[in-house]
Amino acid sequence: MTANDGHQGEAGQPVDHVASPTPAQARDRVANAFERNDLVTVFGRCTVEYEGRASSHLGPGDRLVVCKPDGTTLVHTDEGHQPVNWQPPGCTQAARLTDGQFELYSRRSTPEEELLVAFEEVLQVTGYNLTDERDLSLVGTEEDLRDRILAEPSLLEAGFTPLATERETSAGAVDIFGEDADGRRVVVELKRRRVGPDAVGQLTRYVDALSRDLHADAAVRGILVAPSVTDRARELLAEKGLEFVALEPDV
Repeated sequence: MTANDGHQGEAGQPVDHVASPTPAQARDRVANAFERNDLVTVFGRCTVEYEGRASSHLGPGDRLVVCKPDGTTLVHTDEGHQPVNWQPPGCTQAARLTDGQFELYSRRSTPEEELLVAFEEVLQVTGYNLTDERDLSLVGTEEDLRDRILAEPSLLEAGFTPLATERETSAGAVDIFGEDADGRRVVVELKRRRVGPDAVGQLTRYVDALSRDLHADAAVRGILVAPSVTDRARELLAEKGLEFVALEPDV
């Protein structure tokens, strides 16, 4: 087995790669990549089951599976440009072990659809931290998102008052620092695209730092603003008492 365990910071580079992993290693690598909000590719011998508007079964074969951060899953063979099976954006993705076999599972709630890719052998797992520059022009920037909130603070919540941007703390600069309708201080972290647990950790550090900077009994709220978050990020926000507002930059 060969692996690259370092998380490389340069966009577009593999942040994790492992060849011929065990089923448990494949599960762990893919689960970690999902949490990082990476694009994931898995290549190996597998079967594919689909249940939803119809049912389908693909017997054992060598296939490439691509899992995108927006919830898209694509199953490709060695022929054609179209996937032989797929799930659209917005689906919930999971990596799991069933009876010692590595599986990729995707579920869509409306309409109800499930895709299960069960691997007899995994030959390669790779996670990529991708930034498509064309995407920047389509969905806007964090500065656009900031300007949108400053122009209309009620987009965040009723009664929110921005007090400063790029407010310095011991953990770094807060995107927007403000006050809610009850006079509590608010730390707002902005992200222009779907985010995972890393963004929750960043917001947590800002809230903790600002709480130390202010007097001990000061109430400091933390709000993460992004188009969407992963399931794990949503769980962490709830665990840490932080909040999420779904908002996109103006194009």
